[in-house]
Amino acid sequence: MQDKKVFIFVGMPGAGKSVCVEYLKRKGLPSAYFGGITLDEIKQRGMDVNEASEKFIREDIRAKEGNGAYAVRIIKQIEELFESGHNYVVVDGLYSWTEYKIFKQSFGPNAIIIALVASLKVRHQRLTNRTVRPLNEVEATERDYAEIENLEKGGPIANADYFLANENTVDEATKDLENLLTHLGIDLT
Repeated sequence: MQDKKVFIFVGMPGAGKSVCVEYLKRKGLPSAYFGGITLDEIKQRGMDVNEASEKFIREDIRAKEGNGAYAVRIIKQIEELFESGHNYVVVDGLYSWTEYKIFKQSFGPNAIIIALVASLKVRHQRLTNRTVRPLNEVEATERDYAEIENLEKGGPIANADYFLANENTVDEATKDLENLLTHLGIDLT
């Protein structure tokens, strides 16, 4: 297990988690997506995919199964990927402090938590302009509050192993990620 690493991206909505995850997926790394659990559950319950349904499902699953529910489900996917021969797995969307602790207990120092940070103004502009599930300013603010107040999102960000400021372009964000991986001695070429 020592050579196997889990790169877990945390951050507020619009901070750039998906940019980094997509970059690593293009490099050939498999991924596990917390949001996929939400989207699958929405479809299974016959709900419309929208911000209100996503918020309801995120909170409902955690209310019924505990704040670590998503981590427990994702860890099973990660273990299957390791068993199939992958040494690195990318995780998009860790939310809660409980999930953070579960990952650290399960994988120890091989769970590398990377926080993407960007100013509120930049994040909300990105959320407004995105093509998939865009949010207006009110919706973006409500989502920020809900994730901080209801899902314990601040703890994983505050206690990340590494921080990447993402105020500018996608190219700059991926270059910063490359530099971090080089610093960690990880070569994905």
